[in-house]
Amino acid sequence: MAGLTAMEKKLAEYKCNTNEAIQLKLVRFPEDLEDDNTTFNPEYSHQVFGDDEVAFGYKGLKILLYYIAGNLSTLFRIEYTSKVNEKFDCVEADDVESKIREIIPPGFCTNTDDFVSLLEKEVNFRPFGMLLHTYSVHNEEAGEDITYQIYKADMTCPGFREYHERLQTFLMWFIETASFIDVDDERWNYFLVFEKYNKDGATLFATVGYMTVYNYYVYPDKTRPRVSQMLILPPFQGEGHGAQLLETVHRYYMSSPTVLDITAEDPSENYVKLRDFVLVKLCQDLLCFSPGKLMQGFSQEMVMEAQQKLKINKQHTRRVYEILRLRATDMGDAEQSRSYRLDVKRRLIGPYKKKQRELAKMRRCLRPEELTNQLNQIDLNMQHEQLEESFQQLVSDYRRVLERLAQA
Repeated sequence: MAGLTAMEKKLAEYKCNTNEAIQLKLVRFPEDLEDDNTTFNPEYSHQVFGDDEVAFGYKGLKILLYYIAGNLSTLFRIEYTSKVNEKFDCVEADDVESKIREIIPPGFCTNTDDFVSLLEKEVNFRPFGMLLHTYSVHNEEAGEDITYQIYKADMTCPGFREYHERLQTFLMWFIETASFIDVDDERWNYFLVFEKYNKDGATLFATVGYMTVYNYYVYPDKTRPRVSQMLILPPFQGEGHGAQLLETVHRYYMSSPTVLDITAEDPSENYVKLRDFVLVKLCQDLLCFSPGKLMQGFSQEMVMEAQQKLKINKQHTRRVYEILRLRATDMGDAEQSRSYRLDVKRRLIGPYKKKQRELAKMRRCLRPEELTNQLNQIDLNMQHEQLEESFQQLVSDYRRVLERLAQA
């Protein structure tokens, strides 16, 4: 038994956390290769290495995935200080290379010299597709404004299919439930963000992030674009690029008479907060959202105007209304505060009322002992507490949207 424990301890030394082992870079200059400040790590690796996010069989494991900043040509190399061998009975190291090869397209470099040679050709790289929007962000460290551009592309753009195969590999490391899309389906649209930067007097472009949107058919002659994937790469997060991208995509579809509204597939909590900010920013100047009309309550006029002018559906318009009404409400005034709270809670109480209707049906159908069991699961006091908790959380989220809006 003691021997087994010793073996287990020995084997444990050969387990590596893959979120730490994987080292990612977006390389602009040769010196970036040796600069630890340009390295970033995944948030997730379970889709490649299993739920434990562990690779077995190595000490000091490093999985290098370096991308040229613009066209994302890739250097893939594995390094380690030690690997298990035959002295361990019936134990084999994980085939790390095969796991990575399953998600990165062929044609990658395996040595630094070849990668640096490709880096020298990066000056020829240009963004794909049609330019939709240009904006700038002030960089405190550089002391200057940096220019960014957003493009719309599709698979007919020369070289874009291969570029997208490299770009989508980032999804596996930063979106918890990511999957690759069917690029042969022509109903996909791709929106890309690039940074313009200078190198030796030339203007180059670096990949910042992207979004994929699927155009669903709506009978009889409309489409409903649905945001599927959205990722701003870690070195660029927190700089406002997500909001710029989402607003640009909205404005692109707003101009189309065949678009009904714009939705999102399984939106994350962060995406919902981003969408709240962008939609409130778009809606705040509509006449139907003037302070006077906001205080009169949610209206069909708001639904119609937001849908027709901005392609926003009723559910999202309601959230916009609640956020803008909060801004127009003096929460220090007891009557205004009470009116706002009741208005929002009337919407939040919907699921609880549904439970009460189900309970009424149960009273008619269930035997007494079955009814008691169900009643134990429906505690009305708890429902009121949950309702108040939901309201307070919502107001907190709404205030953050309004704070960001005030700074925009």
